[in-house]
Amino acid sequence: MGKITGFMEFERVEEGYKPASERLKHHKEFVIGLDDAQAKVQSARCMDCGTPFCNSGCPVNNIIPDFNELVYQGDWKNAIDVLHSTNNFPEFTGRICPAPCEAACTLNVNDDAVGIKSIEHAIIDRAWQEGWVSPQPAKHQTGKKVAVVGSGPAGMAAAQQLARVGHDVTLFEKNDRIGGLLRYGIPDFKMEKSHIDRRAEQLKAEGVKIKTSVLVGQFPKDSKVTNGSQETVSAEQLQKDFDAVILTGGSEQSRDLPVPGRDLLGIHFAMEFLPQQNKINAGDTLTAQLRADGKHVIVIGGGDTGSDCVGTSNRHGALSVTQFEVMPEPPVEENRPLTWPNWPMKLRTSSSHEEGCVREFAISTQEFMGEKGHVTGLKTAKVQFKDGKFVNLPGSEKTYPADLVLLAMGFVNPVATVLEAFGVAKDSRGNAKASTEQAGGYATNVPKVFAAGDMRRGQSLVVWAIREGRQAARAVDEYLMGQSDLPR
Repeated sequence: MGKITGFMEFERVEEGYKPASERLKHHKEFVIGLDDAQAKVQSARCMDCGTPFCNSGCPVNNIIPDFNELVYQGDWKNAIDVLHSTNNFPEFTGRICPAPCEAACTLNVNDDAVGIKSIEHAIIDRAWQEGWVSPQPAKHQTGKKVAVVGSGPAGMAAAQQLARVGHDVTLFEKNDRIGGLLRYGIPDFKMEKSHIDRRAEQLKAEGVKIKTSVLVGQFPKDSKVTNGSQETVSAEQLQKDFDAVILTGGSEQSRDLPVPGRDLLGIHFAMEFLPQQNKINAGDTLTAQLRADGKHVIVIGGGDTGSDCVGTSNRHGALSVTQFEVMPEPPVEENRPLTWPNWPMKLRTSSSHEEGCVREFAISTQEFMGEKGHVTGLKTAKVQFKDGKFVNLPGSEKTYPADLVLLAMGFVNPVATVLEAFGVAKDSRGNAKASTEQAGGYATNVPKVFAAGDMRRGQSLVVWAIREGRQAARAVDEYLMGQSDLPR
């Protein structure tokens, strides 16, 4: 490494945030990235550890020590080439990935991990500024046609990989813009959608045909999943027109909370609330918008989606925001000798929490209360996990006022009608049944139909979606051509 003793000389430097009082006035990104000097110092902390667990901790297996070394040497151009060799969209992961690579960093055993995510963020932003990100169209066409259904990170990655080896790729998206849950799930203050738009233009320049507002199959009646389709195409038609089909839709079916009072007005899934604000930010006009202005907001679910609801509610001007989590409060610091290099369970406080939020742990909603058909509050109880289930603690009952309740308890499976339209077998969780083995990986039970990303593995991270999209592209290329030069 360029600075063998760097990890002993330099401290971890975090990316900065603009003040909460300023960032709450808008929905734009507010992270202050590392400058060149800070990135060099942070890269110098990367150890010559021999076995870089960060590589295996990263789902796309980013070659982290190599690009750290290149940043330390000031060779940013080669750094982005190394980064792009494993990750199609580092501007996505550099903003919203929780960085399991840092949990696996060898330095994290007894010190602060190298700021890998912030370095990745700095590399890709520098690459766009310098004009180093450009289309890579195929030199020769194979004559094979591939349909990719779902334009989130898995679909975008699969489409890009396949187009670059000469296949005729069409990317289908049921909403009016590509990006999937990146577009209509992740708030703009975490990732502005111009990043997706730039990649969309790159895909087009590489030969990918993008068809938006097109629904493949049918859509369940009364579904709360965002659907902006204007036309439909049948599964049979895709199978007839294309040599292979990859299903890469998101896990969009939200987990519900069927307790008394659930039918009251003012109780909504997070994915009813968040996409609307993203549409407004994009300049769309809505006939009505779910807003938190002047309301007591309860967010049920302690994960990232819940945190996104907190941040959006505060930007609306909520009177109060409270977030419920059924699990007990985790420790502030993990037991590193016990958990390293695995992802640890510990208390994670997001920028949205810091902007204003009361967090309640080990709490369960027992009933929604209301007046004149609208929610006014929740009855809760503290819970304890015992004998494989949650049990209420006697005497812990409490009532919370609520004018708006947002259900953010995760997603159970993709929209079932898409898989059913193709006749794809499902696993016990309702996802497409397909393995990740090198031989026959990502292939479903239906000939020439493949599945990847959330559609196959269930609700997961953007970095896993990119990995599966890339690997599925190789599997399809092998299926079509008998062999593949694409990385796995």
